[in-house]
Amino acid sequence: MGWKSGETEVVAVIPAYNEARFIGSVVLQTRALVDQVIVVDDGSTDGTGEIARAAGAIVVRHEQNQGKGKALRTGLNEARRLRPRAVVLLDGDGQHLPAEIPSLLAPIRAGEADMVVGTRYLNGSSRVPLARVWGHRFFNLLTNHTSGVHLTDSQNGFRAFSGRVLDSLKFHSNGFSVESEMQMLARQHGWRVKEVPVTVLYDGKPKRSAFLQGLMVLDGILRYIGQHRPLLVFSLIGSLLLLIGMGWGFCVVEIYRRTQMLAVGYALICVMLTILGSICISTGFILHSLRGLILNLLQGTSR
Repeated sequence: MGWKSGETEVVAVIPAYNEARFIGSVVLQTRALVDQVIVVDDGSTDGTGEIARAAGAIVVRHEQNQGKGKALRTGLNEARRLRPRAVVLLDGDGQHLPAEIPSLLAPIRAGEADMVVGTRYLNGSSRVPLARVWGHRFFNLLTNHTSGVHLTDSQNGFRAFSGRVLDSLKFHSNGFSVESEMQMLARQHGWRVKEVPVTVLYDGKPKRSAFLQGLMVLDGILRYIGQHRPLLVFSLIGSLLLLIGMGWGFCVVEIYRRTQMLAVGYALICVMLTILGSICISTGFILHSLRGLILNLLQGTSR
């Protein structure tokens, strides 16, 4: 494999919830390409954990379903104990092809990347449903703009990480927004990021509504942005309110020019929007400053 012997080179982490139909095959195919497979049985009721264990995986079980993000955190904590040279993340539902793991690992083995993200939009082999295509485009735009790291498939869970960044791969999302948070962590820690083409299969009926899943992703992204990028959020909202207020102001001026009468209602709306916009922008600056102060204090106490 090109790395020093005597070490755990590659660990695969697979979150799984009621994936008894696929998990055995996924584990067996993955084991042929990595040194250890960790399956996090996220409260399954169909024997997913037992099948994964029989296929040769280390199984860590949540007694109740806690979400993909929480399952990945559990799996990564288990992987850190093995101190691997690289970690691969893939889903347990058979959508990702374990045979493509070497492609994900190649940039890490070559020392060219810290995070490698699979993308279903570069080789045309994934027949992505149209509704998902537009959803992915929306989340790509939102996540790329927020994080400053540009990917063509920000929501793809098939990805790999160098062992040297595992200690900083610590996210807070419990649900499906975890991939977006990883992208923001990449910018925060200065990771080198690459994409490689992969295939995502859409053969069976999805277990959950794509619309509801999209709402969960959006909620997680907005929560993260609000907590970690308050200046961006409040400045955007404030600027929008100010622009709308200015529009109402032009209406007031135009009505007065034509009728020589003050449109009191429009004027009050203009003043209200202007005040709210100014408050939002000021709040963004205050929260941004407070966040920086708190981070400095925490860094100081940790030394």
